[in-house]
Amino acid sequence: MKVTVVGTGYVGLVTGACLSEMGNHVVCLDLDADKIRTLRGGELPIYEPGLQEIVQRNAAAGRLEFTTDVEHAVAHGTIQFIAVGTPPDEDGSADLQYVLAAARNIGKTMTDFKVVVDKSTVPVGTADKVKAAVQEELDRRGVKLDFAVVSNPEFLKEGAAVADFMRPDRVVVGAEDERAILLMRALYAPFIRNHDRMMVMDIRSAEFTKYAANAMLATRISFMNELALVAEKLGADIELVRQGIGSDPRIGYHFLYAGCGYGGSCFPKDVKALIRTAEEVGQPLRLLEAVEAVNDRQKQVLVGKIVDCYGENLSGKTFAVWGLAFKPNTDDMREAPSRVLIAELARRGAKIQAYDPVAVDEAKRVLGHVERLSFAESARAALEGADALVIVTEWKEFRTPDFEAMRDSLRDKRIFDGRNLYEPKLMKTLGFDYRGIGRG
Repeated sequence: MKVTVVGTGYVGLVTGACLSEMGNHVVCLDLDADKIRTLRGGELPIYEPGLQEIVQRNAAAGRLEFTTDVEHAVAHGTIQFIAVGTPPDEDGSADLQYVLAAARNIGKTMTDFKVVVDKSTVPVGTADKVKAAVQEELDRRGVKLDFAVVSNPEFLKEGAAVADFMRPDRVVVGAEDERAILLMRALYAPFIRNHDRMMVMDIRSAEFTKYAANAMLATRISFMNELALVAEKLGADIELVRQGIGSDPRIGYHFLYAGCGYGGSCFPKDVKALIRTAEEVGQPLRLLEAVEAVNDRQKQVLVGKIVDCYGENLSGKTFAVWGLAFKPNTDDMREAPSRVLIAELARRGAKIQAYDPVAVDEAKRVLGHVERLSFAESARAALEGADALVIVTEWKEFRTPDFEAMRDSLRDKRIFDGRNLYEPKLMKTLGFDYRGIGRG
């Protein structure tokens, strides 16, 4: 099938690459010429395990193209995915200017039937706006052409996006046009061959499903973070509590890890947008308002533990920070807890030596202005001359380090573990002052 993907960010690039891997001829459109030049050279603007190999393989086979030519891209695909950014506006609502601009470009240049697919995370009712934008352009041109608008939200986890797309646990399609539904079924058939996991529903329900899913996951995280703070006061271990409640099949183990807060491009933005949508219809979501407030507070928890030990003035202190990306297997620094931590440490006069296996370049871009912040080439190098270690991201290489070397490097032999990677009893026997989240 011929497919066009508008936007070569995280969602658009994964979508285009994985669809081409199944034999489709995909054209990816982006108006950022530098990004297209990079992609044509076989390099990626983002880090995602396994994605670069798929892009290079399918580009070499001629199944995956990258262009800035709007007219060529619109003419190419019967199916037109819109996968552009929807950043939060000042009031927390999703900014739809890029989505609607893409829709208008389709309406301006299309010459035959198109299925316009909203792949971006968008508020309920966006499909109506997309449909109106395309129709307005057709009317302006004085032409009558059939088209359909479909909602097909993504459920990709950063760091596992390729696997999620190739083996989806569900494919949600919101559509009313039978021809569009048949085309979407044909497009996704190779990905769900062992049993049908496509859920066809009305468009508004599909749009709402994406926000509801992310809001539920964010709620689980904030709930555990709330419990973790209580566990510390009671002398309980939140890790044991997690195992105890996760064994209940009605609850499960996923997204129950206490830590230093969630970040990334999805949860913070989508929770805000859903809160705003609910306010607009006069039905406030008090629970989600609390989820957001808990997460904002949780990003300060490590700072609080450090201040409890060293006082408000951290001048003369040096902290090694392991992990900068908001989660492992990505270089995404958006809303990362590390940003809050580093800003607060620097504000109090501390020196910070940070390390991340993947996200250093992106961290330099967003944190390069921070005083007394330097970036180490390895986890071991970050420890040199540091008073204490702060763990913010749970990269695998941090799970079983050389503890003796760590102890010898750290002046105060102190670890603030924002991801509960280590067992408190073991760390005590190894001679560390170890402080996790909710470990009693």
